[in-house]
Amino acid sequence: MSETARANILARLRAAPRQMVPDRPDWTPPTYGEGRLARFRAMLEAVHGEIHEVTTEDWAERISVLLADRGATRVMVPPGMTLPDGLVAVPYDQPVEELKAVLVQGVEAGITWAKAAIADTGTLVLWPDADEPRLLSLLPPIHVVLLRLGSLVDNLAQVMAEQTWAAGMPTNALLISGPSKTADIEQTLAYGVHGPKELIVLVLTDA
Repeated sequence: MSETARANILARLRAAPRQMVPDRPDWTPPTYGEGRLARFRAMLEAVHGEIHEVTTEDWAERISVLLADRGATRVMVPPGMTLPDGLVAVPYDQPVEELKAVLVQGVEAGITWAKAAIADTGTLVLWPDADEPRLLSLLPPIHVVLLRLGSLVDNLAQVMAEQTWAAGMPTNALLISGPSKTADIEQTLAYGVHGPKELIVLVLTDA
């Protein structure tokens, strides 16, 4: 490009009228107050999740009933978790190489705790660690999540601020909204293709 052509282009750019940048919209994250649990339930059930209100005293018995109704008896659990009679608790206490076959074919359900939940979107927040590795929530066909009511917040911004995510996060932070689902080119929805086909959330209302 010649110097004359370059100068002409720059001159036209400088002479072009300046466009005003519109102001950003005044957006505030939604809050739900006393309706927080109701909003979480509505959003979770809208994506085929299941929710039950329990207490710290009866959650294990409720799990027993829910899984018995589904014919599930073998359950992968974090080390140290015990379950009622009728369920076989299989602890996740070995390296994944030794538990892979059990995770894929030897259990019907897995139980984890949620670090938090987001009412606005019906989303569970899991931070996998050594006791509750990521595969515990991904491979068993049924995923049961224990959620303390006090960990339910209004929106994503709130949970990030209250739990100081900026100070450090795990290598895997899971945001789960409903069971695993996918759709083909014809938009036929299928569940359980890439993870659990059922998601059951027990909200501990006294915790």
